[in-house]
Amino acid sequence: MDLERLKNRINRKLYRREHRRNIRKWWADGGDARFRFDYELGPDSLVLDLGGYEGQWASDIYSRYRCRIAVFEPVAGYAESIRKRFRMNDHIEIYEFGLGASNRSETIYIRGAGSSTFGKKADAEEIRFVDVADWFAEKNVANVDLMKINIEGGEFELLERMLDADLARRVCDLQIQFHNISFDATERMERIKQRLSETHTPGYQYKFVWENWTRKDGI
Repeated sequence: MDLERLKNRINRKLYRREHRRNIRKWWADGGDARFRFDYELGPDSLVLDLGGYEGQWASDIYSRYRCRIAVFEPVAGYAESIRKRFRMNDHIEIYEFGLGASNRSETIYIRGAGSSTFGKKADAEEIRFVDVADWFAEKNVANVDLMKINIEGGEFELLERMLDADLARRVCDLQIQFHNISFDATERMERIKQRLSETHTPGYQYKFVWENWTRKDGI
């Protein structure tokens, strides 16, 4: 085995160990029930759910606050299931595409909640992405109360695009799950967080598990 492959294998092992520790700490500290639903929301609040999957998070948020929710799910089967789930709820709108850095089509590899455009060991499907800046402009979105982002690696380009377009400041709370999709993922994540810190304050932070950023007063 050459030196580079050995280094990569060691890095993967170290990451898995650290990730397992972070997950254990997340659940020991209260996990989803403590952190992912505790917001000051109400019927007039706008929530964006990026990575809807089965719609459970949207359902839990709605049951607590009766807010308006836009769910983004690019996988056709999952989007249709969410649409059926909320077919009697006019406050929840389903978009069968993902938000990203550009308007394009891509191949996604279906692995349940872990479906991603990164990796190829799964059934494939063509999906659509819409430039997040275009969507904000089309919908005339001036303020988002909560934006949950769990899009299996797509968070990097999405957040970079939002920061470049000065859209992050329009979001009160950003609930983000970063994913270790490449060897520069940590470095790229830290650059994003450094830029976010200009407009937002970090709340809970569990590396590559979940973290929250709240907009600073006066922004």
